[in-house]
Amino acid sequence: MLIHPLPLTPYREAWQLQEQAHAEVLAGGEEHLFLLQHPPVITLGRRPGVSSNLLASPDQLEKMGVEVVQSDRGGDITFHGPGQLVAYPIIRLNDHKLSVGGYVRRLQDVVITTLAEFSITARLDADAVGIWVDHDGLPKKICALGVRIRRGISMHGIALNVTTDLSYFNLIVPCGLTDRGVTSMHQLLQANTPSLQTVQQMLARRLQELL
Repeated sequence: MLIHPLPLTPYREAWQLQEQAHAEVLAGGEEHLFLLQHPPVITLGRRPGVSSNLLASPDQLEKMGVEVVQSDRGGDITFHGPGQLVAYPIIRLNDHKLSVGGYVRRLQDVVITTLAEFSITARLDADAVGIWVDHDGLPKKICALGVRIRRGISMHGIALNVTTDLSYFNLIVPCGLTDRGVTSMHQLLQANTPSLQTVQQMLARRLQELL
């Protein structure tokens, strides 16, 4: 697997890199893993009615410098921004003997085991996609997950809040869930928060081990 640690990369540019990698993998080339952060952007999944979960006006988004992109991934609405570690594996599911559901579960395991390395107990929720922690009496999402499988090859992936500015999530109803919160590693660990690079290295290691 070719690992690509990238600088801050606009969402559409990263999407194009994924498309190029997808074509290479489909042609029999090496698999890829992109690790990066995005400038502030709200992305919409393919779920029907997802745009109703965008709370901010176009003027407000423009003033804050937040782009809105209709993505082809699964899932609802989410925010990406600096301080959030994004991982996009481009792999052939058949080579790893994975169904689509099995692949999603593998990604979830990667995030949960990565967070455990930093003393964060994370879990799944039967009623909501993503990775959750219990904090201040509420279930809070710490990692979003949205994938697309095309011709047996994965695109998109996971977005883990490390030092993300959580105020941006006030612009949306994250994943369409009104009775839950959003958190980050920094909110949970405060002064003990690892660097994003440290988390990236651990996540990449776990992805390679579990995929």
